[in-house]
Amino acid sequence: MKRKKVNVAVTGLNNVDSPGPGIPVVRGLLDSKEYDVRIIGLSYDALEPGIYMHELIAKTYQIPLPSAGQNSLMERLRYINSIEKIDVIIPNFDAELFNFIKLADTLEMELGIRSFLPTLEQFEERQKYNLPEFGKKYDINIPKSKTIHSVAEIKNLYQEFTYPLVVKGKFYDASVAYNADQATSYFHKISSKWGLPIIIQEFTYGTEVNVTAVGDGRGNTIGAVPMRKQFITDKGKAWAGITLEDGDLMDLTRKLMKNSKWKGPCELEMIRTNEGEIYLIEINPRFPAWVYLAVGAGQNHPEALLKLALGEKVKPFTKYETGKMFIRYSYDMICDLKEFETISTLGEL
Repeated sequence: MKRKKVNVAVTGLNNVDSPGPGIPVVRGLLDSKEYDVRIIGLSYDALEPGIYMHELIAKTYQIPLPSAGQNSLMERLRYINSIEKIDVIIPNFDAELFNFIKLADTLEMELGIRSFLPTLEQFEERQKYNLPEFGKKYDINIPKSKTIHSVAEIKNLYQEFTYPLVVKGKFYDASVAYNADQATSYFHKISSKWGLPIIIQEFTYGTEVNVTAVGDGRGNTIGAVPMRKQFITDKGKAWAGITLEDGDLMDLTRKLMKNSKWKGPCELEMIRTNEGEIYLIEINPRFPAWVYLAVGAGQNHPEALLKLALGEKVKPFTKYETGKMFIRYSYDMICDLKEFETISTLGEL
């Protein structure tokens, strides 16, 4: 069967110690048996490793930082699309999603660029600072949380929380604080990077389990694969993991997809306590960096998302292989300074 040619733009090319999902998403797309996918990389920094992975990415363009706003992003995408004729765009960073969601209709109507993203309401209601209300709405256990905007609020946390507790940024980063001094230090460190507010969350003892999933926006779960972290970096990122057979996690995922009518990819981060209860600690509104494990286990979530974006009917996956592992590794690429200079000065490579 002849594969259909399609141009897909992908962000999240920073495959470093806290990796972006871009490269695993690209690998899933290139594994497609139905599509002949040409990848256009979209980068924010000239040192994102994916820029130089020419065997995966045909051409890369720099795009403005999310803080530059929607108009700057739209202008840049107009230029890129005039050259590349993009069919589908898959953004992979939390911080950029607001702009892409707001521009989704304009991109499709004006430029013919399709996407399959959560609605703005879905994106906002699962924000870390909205998670307690989210849990009540969808009847899901959520650890006790509090949003703070000033470091002065830390001295009174003992009235509501016991240490240790978790200090979280609104987009990324989470650190476990064992006393007020540590909480203050993490407040400054995380807020300087991601801004306010800071989320304080009750520390839940148990085993970390995650699910990568795709919803069709009508309440159906197109795919879901649960994973237990086997090795965790000092940044809390999974460096190794294994697929699980866990009916409770799958039931919770399907329940959430059905009740919220989630549209697009997501990662559910959960804790299973020693008593067997499951607490949802985060919902990331995009693919996780370990999404290629789902591909290896028999569910190609990036390809399924591509089909959904193109308006094709997608049959839900009904099974996956348990006991499949991923182990991440570091790899030194050798690049030419000329290429770094080109992307830095011209904004494309």
